Amino acid sequence: MPEGDTVWRQAKRLENALLGKVLTASDLRVPAFATADLSGYTVTSSIARGKHLLLRCEPRPGEPGQGEPVLIHSHLKMEGSWQLYRAGERWRRPAHTARIVLHTADTVAVGFSLGILQLLSPEAAEQELSFLGPDLLGPDWDAAEALSRLLSEPQRAIGLALLDQRNLAGIGNIYRNELCFLSRIHPTRPVREVADLARMVDQAKRLLEANKQRAQRNTTGGQSRLQSWVYARAHEPCLRCGALIVKADFDSRPIYSCPRCQPLPAQPSATGKIRE
Repeated sequence: MPEGDTVWRQAKRLENALLGKVLTASDLRVPAFATADLSGYTVTSSIARGKHLLLRCEPRPGEPGQGEPVLIHSHLKMEGSWQLYRAGERWRRPAHTARIVLHTADTVAVGFSLGILQLLSPEAAEQELSFLGPDLLGPDWDAAEALSRLLSEPQRAIGLALLDQRNLAGIGNIYRNELCFLSRIHPTRPVREVADLARMVDQAKRLLEANKQRAQRNTTGGQSRLQSWVYARAHEPCLRCGALIVKADFDSRPIYSCPRCQPLPAQPSATGKIRE
């Protein structure tokens, strides 16, 4: 599932291509909004909220037949992406996977395989996303609030608490693995055992900020030719101690850890439902 920095970049690309432009046609290929017509609306913002992307479209003042501003709310989930094309250019993904197509005079924006696609009023969008914790890449970032939310369930596994968007918004599986390694804690250990949770929260912010404009994510800070410390490096040597990285399944996602730097707990910590 894409991380917050990926969604941030996609929102910026859409902003650069669509901001201030009038939609000449729209095609929403989901039953609930199949009859919606956004032609004549102007794109006024494109922002990321954690892993959620919001395109705001406003009607022309006084234009007959047009209503209130709407927000196109999408979530990429596992395989989604937004792509931009010139008019008439061939798409790089199969047409049957397109969930929304937005046309302007010179650009076509296509949302492929989106896990969530909705048209919402501004008020409904705020309500829909009100569960999100502080956004690591957003103007509402509040490290103290994020720390407080993580500490509210001290018995919960840190690897689950980091993924829960109610605590802090923007961390996905790659960052949770990397952050746990950098903090020398196994992902299944409880939050209360993290030696310096405030430092982990600060490190999460710094990692996403450092990577938000990179085409290729790098969490090692240039200290290695490798792009990650442990993620997707099963059976390869730890960059700290040389022990072989171990891969396991946890909450239906793979976790990677160094058995020497991040020793396993006697038994996994309490889980609890994750909200994305």
